[in-house]
Amino acid sequence: MPNMMTPSNAEPADDDPDAPSSIRAVQMENRLIVFAVRVCTLSESLPQTFSGRHVASQLFRAGTAPAAQYAEAQGAESRPDFIHKLKIAVKELRETQVWLKFITQMNYPIDPNPEPIRKEADELISILVKSIQTAQRNHHARKPSAKHPPQS
Repeated sequence: MPNMMTPSNAEPADDDPDAPSSIRAVQMENRLIVFAVRVCTLSESLPQTFSGRHVASQLFRAGTAPAAQYAEAQGAESRPDFIHKLKIAVKELRETQVWLKFITQMNYPIDPNPEPIRKEADELISILVKSIQTAQRNHHARKPSAKHPPQS
């Protein structure tokens, strides 16, 4: 496999499956933080009307929560706790998508365009869902169920 290291930061590329999980976790957390910053910028650009302030507040809360949830998941006390925290992050990203769609439908005169942020939310959801599936699979593989004890 070709070397995926970049000279500028000497870290593996985001899509490098061979990168250590701790590096991937830091990269994901950083990506969620950048997403939250973009959401904050968009929230602050919404009009100072009753609806604009409401949407800005909801978007701000939902769009900044996934980074914190992901960070909490990294310190989870168990695999089920880790899975639960990632699921909350996904729920918050989905709520963010709804508010971004609402903003588009309202045709608010804003900059930045919400569409690239919505696409990033799609990608983040896909990544986290895959992580949840992997964690669930690994959890079930390590823990034999009462219905199906390990065969000798």
